[in-house]
Amino acid sequence: MTLDRRQLALSLVTTLAVAPSLVRAATSAFFDVKTFGARGDGKAIDSDAINKAILAAYKAGGGTVVVPAGRYLCFSLRLKDRVTLLLSPGCVIEAADTAVHGRKYDLAEQELLEQFQDYGITHAHPALIYADGAVDIAIVGQGLFYGKGLVREGPNARWKGVKDWKSATELGLSLRDARRQNPAEVAMDGLAHRTVSLKNCRNVVLRDFMVLQGGHFSVFANNCDNVTIDNLLIDTNRDGIDIDGCRNVKVVNCKVNSPRDDAIVLKSSYSQGRKIFCENILISGCTTSAFGMGMVFEGTLPKLPEGQPYNNPGALGRIKIGTESNGGFRNIQITDCLCDHSRGILIGVVDGGLMEDVTISNITLRNPVNHPLFVRHAARLRAPEGTGIGAIRRIRFSDITVTGVQSKFACGVEGIPDGIIEDVSFSHLHITARGGGTTEEAALNPAEKRVASLEVNHMAPLPAYGLFARFARNVTVRDSTFDTETPDARPAIVFDRVTGGVVEGLRSVRDPKEAVVLRDCRDISVEGVTRIS
Repeated sequence: MTLDRRQLALSLVTTLAVAPSLVRAATSAFFDVKTFGARGDGKAIDSDAINKAILAAYKAGGGTVVVPAGRYLCFSLRLKDRVTLLLSPGCVIEAADTAVHGRKYDLAEQELLEQFQDYGITHAHPALIYADGAVDIAIVGQGLFYGKGLVREGPNARWKGVKDWKSATELGLSLRDARRQNPAEVAMDGLAHRTVSLKNCRNVVLRDFMVLQGGHFSVFANNCDNVTIDNLLIDTNRDGIDIDGCRNVKVVNCKVNSPRDDAIVLKSSYSQGRKIFCENILISGCTTSAFGMGMVFEGTLPKLPEGQPYNNPGALGRIKIGTESNGGFRNIQITDCLCDHSRGILIGVVDGGLMEDVTISNITLRNPVNHPLFVRHAARLRAPEGTGIGAIRRIRFSDITVTGVQSKFACGVEGIPDGIIEDVSFSHLHITARGGGTTEEAALNPAEKRVASLEVNHMAPLPAYGLFARFARNVTVRDSTFDTETPDARPAIVFDRVTGGVVEGLRSVRDPKEAVVLRDCRDISVEGVTRIS
């Protein structure tokens, strides 16, 4: 391949649009992987050649590693400081199949006294491409990562809450040897579970490429600072984009189809052996869905009559905050996103940690397969000894349109008696549920579950068709419409043990006197409730 240096430099400067130091590094020198022995024929293993090109660029003080069109079978690629990986159109980097080529991915790196999260979250190195402690790095271009040889499962958490678990001290072993007492972890040697894996990195750009079948995690960033993830197309069978304990991150203009797990998720795990806030995060202009894997990538979405959902009731594909919450979350903005046939937006704290100042706005949710909007506090406390239950406050939902809401799944705010959720507001919501709720359902008292994960399916059906709030303080609903396609005997809103709140300017299908039900509440103002004619 003949490289036109001027054209590539101009293209990269335009594409990166980031800090000058990263642009200078990316355009200082070009390294064609075929010069280093890569074949791109879909038969040879090319990871050694690509890693040599990356190392050469790194030793040169930075540069751009160019992957021309072709199919490159690879084990772990290791991205280094001031290196940009440029994926040319027609380039496919495919995760090598361990059943055919052997178990040659890089090994797990973490040795922790307790592993409070799954193996896949704890370890960054078993990946198709990863960077650990790198600065000024980028992966750009219109190529494809195909995770064919990656695994999508792995060992669960190892901590004091697991039956029969014993610490390294109790076993009289080193941390490493204690971890390897678990046969499931030993069985992971040489396998990989992530496509793009970032750990302890700073100044990162991921732009324009695609991921198909990305393993357990398609893109995972842990304890990184100043990250831009822009215009990715991810179509996978587990998580799409995971941001764990990171700061100053933008996830923009991405399309993520993830039928069997979360599409875009923020975490704050204990995978670094300490608590780290996930903060200053923007998710904007993204589309998430849970159609069958490959349908978005191939453009083969099912043709359905208007309003009829794709028949996949187990779909996930949502935006979520708080699967792990040890460190906490603050200053999060989710805006201008479309969620189509997926679970709704679920946020909360279950392992301690503080969640505050989260804004969710200008969202369109079509045919959600469970609760469209939900804030949850629980006390699973998969965390170090002595961890408190945490807190949730200042959550804002505004300008959100939801259609096709299933009968038993309303929006919700669910705290616990010793974990009251504070200051949650809903404004300019337009929610259309399918209706069909009964008078018996209107009288229900949903099950309380203090020690639980973030999931809330155990509460359905809810006694309201629009919004149910319990164990909360200062809940506001303003200028919103809760409609139904068919008659529903439940009220639009039920507040249960809520202290302080306002319902103002509500339009619903129920008589104004029956639209809002208060159960053991104090200081709630209800004004301007009207019926949809």
